[in-house]
Amino acid sequence: MRRAILLIALLAHAAPAHANGDHPVFVDRSADLPVQHIYAGGWEHFVGGGVAVFDCNGDARPDAYAAGGENPARLFVNVSEAPGAPVRFERGAGLPELTGVTGAYPLDIDSDGHMDLVVLRVGPNVILKGGADCRFTDATAQWALAPGNGWSTSFSATWEDGQHWPTLAVGNYVDRADPEGPFEACDANELHRPAGRRFAPPIRIEPGFCALSMLISDERRLGRPFLRISNDRHYYVRGGSEQKLDLETLRFLDETDGWPNVSLWGMGIAARDLTGDGRAEVMSTSMGDQLLQIATDTGYEAAPFEMGSYAHRPFIGDDGRPSTGWHAEFGDVDNDGRDDLFIAKGNVDQMPSNAIEDPNNLLVRQPDGSFAETAHLAGVATTDRARGAALADLNADGKLDLIVVNRRAPLEVHENATPHAGNWLMVDVRQSGSNINAVGAIVESRIDGRIHTREITIGGGHAGGSALPQHFGLGDAETAEIRVIWPDGTMTEWRTLAAGRIWTITRDD
Repeated sequence: MRRAILLIALLAHAAPAHANGDHPVFVDRSADLPVQHIYAGGWEHFVGGGVAVFDCNGDARPDAYAAGGENPARLFVNVSEAPGAPVRFERGAGLPELTGVTGAYPLDIDSDGHMDLVVLRVGPNVILKGGADCRFTDATAQWALAPGNGWSTSFSATWEDGQHWPTLAVGNYVDRADPEGPFEACDANELHRPAGRRFAPPIRIEPGFCALSMLISDERRLGRPFLRISNDRHYYVRGGSEQKLDLETLRFLDETDGWPNVSLWGMGIAARDLTGDGRAEVMSTSMGDQLLQIATDTGYEAAPFEMGSYAHRPFIGDDGRPSTGWHAEFGDVDNDGRDDLFIAKGNVDQMPSNAIEDPNNLLVRQPDGSFAETAHLAGVATTDRARGAALADLNADGKLDLIVVNRRAPLEVHENATPHAGNWLMVDVRQSGSNINAVGAIVESRIDGRIHTREITIGGGHAGGSALPQHFGLGDAETAEIRVIWPDGTMTEWRTLAAGRIWTITRDD
């Protein structure tokens, strides 16, 4: 409770936000895409619409694989010409054409140095094995993944202790085969554990409450990860809640574990340490309030309303009905050393209880710890039915750009052109053997005694995620001290790194 009281005390003295026009600025590059891409489809594609962002050809320029629903999913290969040049993409052609795709997540399953893709679908899921020059082959059967035939809408992954192959968690939505559905017909979820360099038959995770986001994380720094599941109350209707699973015992946590009983129209998860204590706060998007939970010594507390994170109604226009939040992602868009928050917004379809014209949010963190809305000022408050999204530096200028997937409207690309942005650096971590991208590691940045923490995870968001170097805004600082805590707890020494570069830290160095 003490942290919440301190936050309220700070916010009581908050100054007006951006009174001097000092706000992020984005340039819309959507018209420069090589093809108009739309996530489309009927009721089975009301949800989903994710995007995976990763480097598929080793040129340090993030590429994107966007779900298409009834349209084919597409790979966009980044061909931006130079640091700070306009963001440009070409169509990628080196992969199977898939329809029914709801989302995708990148991870290097076989640790060969090429990112693979776990592709979620309405129908059998697929693993695409990455190769050179953004070439992909279907490895679903080769790696013995049970593809199922469900309606998969969420995903997360980690490497469990002693394993050379990852554990995959797949979240399924409504059971399409249930004749009594769709209400109260949520499907079970799945845990795919390794069997050597293949996957064992899946373990059913029940009860399932229509999962729309999953995240395996040690957000409270307890020494081992847990699986957080965000569920859609619209279809489980009663008796369900947000869930957290102990991966070791396969037991769901409850209030005796400090896990609150919360029911949401849950859609997306984002985690980031906002208080500087090393433990991540967690944002869960929903229809209506977006719930930010503050980590405490005993569990979680809801953020005070004055923090400005709830984003429960449209902030422009005259539609006063509740908002519908989907993908959420933290990132320092103006490089001032404070993490900001983007939330993709959009009505499910024509749901009359919720806003139809529902602008996306770009909540910029203020010196007092509160969030101030800037999406309309930054040029990203579009009102199409947004679903998935990603913050990533697409043109190597150190500023986080934005990709947004819309349902029944074209994909958006927004280039960050903020004139007052601060300094930055990025950190990529590598280790030999399995899990070469060190999923589960912690990267810490220390500036003037304050520590900023990033956990390397696969999952969260809504139906898509990124596998990229960790980005740190530095403000005016020209250097930062960096430390890596590897997945087994081994820790590097602090080392001073210069701003304006992407640094690679290897475990052997």
